Amino acid sequence: MIKRTITTAFFLSLFFSCSQKKPSEEQKQTVLFVCTHGAARSPIAAAHFNKLAKEEGLNYEAIFRGTEPDEVLTDGTVSGLSADGFDVDQWKPQLVSKDDVREADKIVTFDCSLPDFEVPVQAEQWNGTPPISKDYNIARNAILVEVDQLVRKLKIETMANN
Repeated sequence: MIKRTITTAFFLSLFFSCSQKKPSEEQKQTVLFVCTHGAARSPIAAAHFNKLAKEEGLNYEAIFRGTEPDEVLTDGTVSGLSADGFDVDQWKPQLVSKDDVREADKIVTFDCSLPDFEVPVQAEQWNGTPPISKDYNIARNAILVEVDQLVRKLKIETMANN
């Protein structure tokens, strides 16, 4: 009888420990970055956001999209992000979809408007970013200021909610 009780208790504790989500297993919240061509500003923002969010232990992941996507990232974006240590060989601009917008927890646009979708969250607008084609470093630095502020804001929100 005692052996059965111990065995039952062991399996119950194993079941409950496995059925509870651990923080690292929780679904990441999504930040959607959108620019017109999905080939410069939004991928730069997404790359640096994901790096900073990981460093800060935030349960967020960024994706990038375009309202009129190009076929490939711009040459300046590829060379700049590569120099910054990102592997962008497989990155390709994609058209922003209803699902992207609906599933996003945060949305940031760069000098563009979202298609006429029902938008569940208020989109932040980061307009006026310098063009990547003129100087990647200046544009990246301007984007990094905004990304850093967003990461800090989300970290404060996360800490307040826990």
